Amino acid sequence: MTLAYCRPMRAFFLEETANGLPIPAYEFGRQGPKVLILGGVHGDECEGVEAAYALTRRWESSFPHVLQVTVFPAFNLDGVIRRQRTNGNGVDLNRNMATNDWSPKITNPRYNPGPNPNSEPETRALLRFLEAWSPALVISLHSWQPMLNINGACRPEAQAIAQWTGYKIEESIGYPTPGCLGTYCGLEREMPTLTYEIERGLATRTILDIHVPAIEEALKVTEQTRRKSI
Repeated sequence: MTLAYCRPMRAFFLEETANGLPIPAYEFGRQGPKVLILGGVHGDECEGVEAAYALTRRWESSFPHVLQVTVFPAFNLDGVIRRQRTNGNGVDLNRNMATNDWSPKITNPRYNPGPNPNSEPETRALLRFLEAWSPALVISLHSWQPMLNINGACRPEAQAIAQWTGYKIEESIGYPTPGCLGTYCGLEREMPTLTYEIERGLATRTILDIHVPAIEEALKVTEQTRRKSI
């Protein structure tokens, strides 16, 4: 269903959440490498949601990149509304993907992987989008301890962000994450994934002044390096 159509932004819905809410999505650009940006995979990590929505507002009237960027600013909309990590079914969407290491074991309700891999409507919608669109880069915006977790060949983008933020770049988040997006896309498929852990509790002004421009710098790197291969 189309909400609006105007250049350079095109708004639409990415199917529905577990509670039947339409997931908002925005597209920018018509040529160049494809990039997917997600916010709100975990509904209680508002910093990533703020950064993602800030990007859509920033690009609403002028999109400066030779890229095709899709933004899901509040992917887990049920969780964002309730300020809870999990979706409307109580499932952690970043443990629900059909990775080779997916496990049904629930070590903590916050990390509930669901009854089966891909059990959640949000996960299935994302997988259909990924299969159809095949982004050259995925940026997943979270908030926790400051970190840039890279899965796949996205170190140059992470380095661009690190120069702005001082965040460390790690190939592992530091603990097991079966069923996560980074493994599914970045390690098991050729969709490099950068999990951007913004410092939890930052003021909105800091997010707008530091982290939104940092993402823009990463996209410049994508534009320069990946367009040669498309």
